[in-house]
Amino acid sequence: MKKKPQAKKMSHLDASGRPRMVDVGDKPATDRSALAKGRIQLSTPAWKALQSPAGTGKGDPLQVAQVAAIQAAKRTGEFIPLAHPLPLRAVELSWKKRTRARVLEVLVKVRAFGPTGVEMEALTAVSAALLTVYDMLKAVDRGMVVGPIWLSRKEGGQSGLCHFDDPPLP
Repeated sequence: MKKKPQAKKMSHLDASGRPRMVDVGDKPATDRSALAKGRIQLSTPAWKALQSPAGTGKGDPLQVAQVAAIQAAKRTGEFIPLAHPLPLRAVELSWKKRTRARVLEVLVKVRAFGPTGVEMEALTAVSAALLTVYDMLKAVDRGMVVGPIWLSRKEGGQSGLCHFDDPPLP
């Protein structure tokens, strides 16, 4: 079932077009989840370093990136000006290694019970994970390409379940 939310007015703008934080006080709390994904394209030397538990001497890039993703999801309200700080139930991260393309894909699922969605938390976590991988491997290759980053699925709230297509691999 593929469903995209209907285009609505910009909820983060007031009547005069100025930014505002949406009042979610009257919205019912429901189970919410979001799955975001992102990719980083690596050179052959960076791909080899990624396979090594020591990475480039800084430690295992995937372990450090996992911690960065969790931390970023928890602090999204500090990074995104109009996002609400949320009590998260879970942040789950997994990786897909696309060996032939030398692409690392990160998947982050965030869950919460509340009056607003967790899409920004999932997207922020993916971004932090990918940037951490870049940071951990930049001694080997500064030409890595981060992106795309996208929302793959969201559940809960007024719009219910929505799926979005994954972009093709390079």
